[in-house]
Amino acid sequence: MNKKSILAFLLVFICTAANAQDKKWYDNIKFSGYGMLQYQWQDKEETQTNTFNLRLMRMILDGKIGEFDWRAQVQGTNAKGPAEPTVQLVDLYTEWTKHKEFRVRVGQFKRAFTFENPTNPITQGWYAYADVINKLSGFGDRTGEKSSGGRDIGIQVQGDLFPNASGRRLLHYQVGVYNGEGVNTKDKDNKKDIIGGVWVMPIQGVRIGAFGWTGTRGEMASTYTDPLTGGKGSVTINSARKNRYALSAEYDKGEYTFRTEYLHSQGFGSDLDMGDKADGWYVFGIVPVVKQKLHAKARYQCYRPAKEWSSSKTMYEVGFNYYFTKNLEITAEYARVNDRAISNPDKHDYNFVDVELDFRF
Repeated sequence: MNKKSILAFLLVFICTAANAQDKKWYDNIKFSGYGMLQYQWQDKEETQTNTFNLRLMRMILDGKIGEFDWRAQVQGTNAKGPAEPTVQLVDLYTEWTKHKEFRVRVGQFKRAFTFENPTNPITQGWYAYADVINKLSGFGDRTGEKSSGGRDIGIQVQGDLFPNASGRRLLHYQVGVYNGEGVNTKDKDNKKDIIGGVWVMPIQGVRIGAFGWTGTRGEMASTYTDPLTGGKGSVTINSARKNRYALSAEYDKGEYTFRTEYLHSQGFGSDLDMGDKADGWYVFGIVPVVKQKLHAKARYQCYRPAKEWSSSKTMYEVGFNYYFTKNLEITAEYARVNDRAISNPDKHDYNFVDVELDFRF
């Protein structure tokens, strides 16, 4: 999607939202969005940070046509991945929603992988998704795929089954077929990714689930160290294999949220020296200190790009989220980081601070 197309889409986006205020036949269209402003500081050797940043902005149109829901979402961000434009279309899909037991979604949307991936950045509660989610769930993926926010193009079926006496459904399933290349990208090797998940909800607020992912990435550019010269070489893998799974558990009720996930990946990434296996996990809790005003939070996370402790990056994080109103909040975090990929063993540990002002409209 080129810049002219994006600007044209934004113009239509804004005009449609404006017209929706006056025309009754647009009453089923909702315009919304949010912005996230950021300050970060860290004392990591050679890459010290002390900067303000525009984390991201999103504009969203949601609507309904008969038995079909649809969404169009545009994002602007300063956090650029390989070949990623500053502004891009992130969601464009429609979903047949007549039956809770069987719904069909077509277009570009979140992959059916992990509990954390589908959460919205402004409600996720942290300065970023856990590293293992970013690397193994299609954000800044270890395959070098451009940052896709956990999304891909394809078709997905999902549903909620087995209602209990109160009508609450006890089991959810979802399975999708995708290009395997990320957002706004056609399939490069004519092979598809298949991703599925299932979770049970034995009591209100609790989910326990498992996910699987098999597929490929086409034309993956990879680097490696030549064993003879010690120099860096490069190679393009036409169909890089991805086999992944995730195990997940969550309690989310009222203002209390606890979640943990473990992810495992088999298949080479864009750095062949890392080998063909990676894994990671996280666990966090967010609890109210002052109801609807102030939340305290803590998170432990670890990502191992080579599935070895010598490659691990571990973060111990604490912070708070303060809500001026339901549409305006400030979040702050401090983290102690241990990154064993840093060559100097005396500099593995460093400090990290993130402060954000987030608003909705």
